[in-house]
Amino acid sequence: MEDRLPDTAAPQPKPLRIAIAGLGTVGAGVIRLLDTNATLIAARAGRPIEVVAVSARDRSKDRGVDIARFAWEDDMTALARRDDIDVVVELVGGSDGPALALSRAALTGGKGLVTANKAMVAHHGLELAQLAEAAGVPLKFEAAVGGGIPVIKGLREGTSANVLAKVYGILNGTCNYILSTMERTGADFADVLADAQRLGFAEADPAFDIEGVDAAHKLAILAAIGFGTRIDFAGVRVNGITQVRAADIAQADALGFVIRLIGEADVEETPAGPRLLQRVRPCLVAKGHPLSAVDGATNAVVAEGNFSGRLLFQGAGAGDGPTASAVAADLIDIARDEVGAPFSIPVAQLAAMPPAEPGHRTERTYLRFMVKDRPGVLAEITAAMRDGDVSIESLIQQGRGHDAGEVMVAMVTHEGQEANVSAALALLEGSDSLTGEPLVLPILPL
Repeated sequence: MEDRLPDTAAPQPKPLRIAIAGLGTVGAGVIRLLDTNATLIAARAGRPIEVVAVSARDRSKDRGVDIARFAWEDDMTALARRDDIDVVVELVGGSDGPALALSRAALTGGKGLVTANKAMVAHHGLELAQLAEAAGVPLKFEAAVGGGIPVIKGLREGTSANVLAKVYGILNGTCNYILSTMERTGADFADVLADAQRLGFAEADPAFDIEGVDAAHKLAILAAIGFGTRIDFAGVRVNGITQVRAADIAQADALGFVIRLIGEADVEETPAGPRLLQRVRPCLVAKGHPLSAVDGATNAVVAEGNFSGRLLFQGAGAGDGPTASAVAADLIDIARDEVGAPFSIPVAQLAAMPPAEPGHRTERTYLRFMVKDRPGVLAEITAAMRDGDVSIESLIQQGRGHDAGEVMVAMVTHEGQEANVSAALALLEGSDSLTGEPLVLPILPL
């Protein structure tokens, strides 16, 4: 009888089979990345990751990738019903509508879900996490915050043994592009915004970006993961950058600062229990601070852990390549069976934390007033500061105005309670001397 050697060839692992809904810039980027780096991804994931089916609005559109090899579904929710799919990748966008319907269908149908949809996660993340837990399937959303920056993984895994004191950073690339371009060129807000739209850095309707809503979506997600709280987008205090003028940028530079839109979150212990503070607002950032050098469309997040110390996550906050990279990283984790709770701990253990009131907190503040060029205006403003118990560190008054008699008065306060600044500004409400709403920019501590 002929001797036969035992068959030592290992069985080939089953591929992770995925469907992609949404074939825009990011969706096409995911396909391109999975094609280009297929061998590397299979080695790192322990098995191949294969696109099986896709769905989008227009089947005939040229996306720069071959989609004819994939099954096509006109109804994207049909992707969640396919027996040959393990994970649905949602890249449609929007907090509700088709994206939410698909996500619910995928999770209740026993499919894993990967999404880049920060608005949906900010508004419906707890519901989706509960569905994922009930079905025993993964829910991943690394690409929802910071593009290609692995900040969610960093908070969920890298700082998992730490109590975080604070999470903050630059969370919107459009605003950062506008502010840093104003800084570099001296141009005013409206002109830079128009250029950003022309170059594709800003949407045709940029309101979500420039009014701070996009950053607020991302901050709510980071706060929930970082502090183990139930996600609370409604509790985020939001101010955008539309009031910032070129003169403010120049004045900040003269004082040793840059202006950046900062999202920040922390937990405050009070006699009534812990409170969560979440806010998005333009701030003065000292030129020695790590965030001061973050320019263009870059994002950066700082996390301060009690043992890790200060950690900085920085990189491209958007774009097909970085965002596709984050989506693929989630798929690799799922292929490895590295899942875990979407918000670090099970939904039932997330704390329902009321919003904190920041009035008693202390900070230095930059205040700018556009006022009529006439005697007594400066005295009126300083009197309001005095009566509000706001101490002025420095005061700058521009020369005589040439724009309809309007001049700028700017000041930096000593450290004091936020409520005092609010009280002083309330005394100036309705004043005939002011030609517009004052600009309030807190100074970010080093």
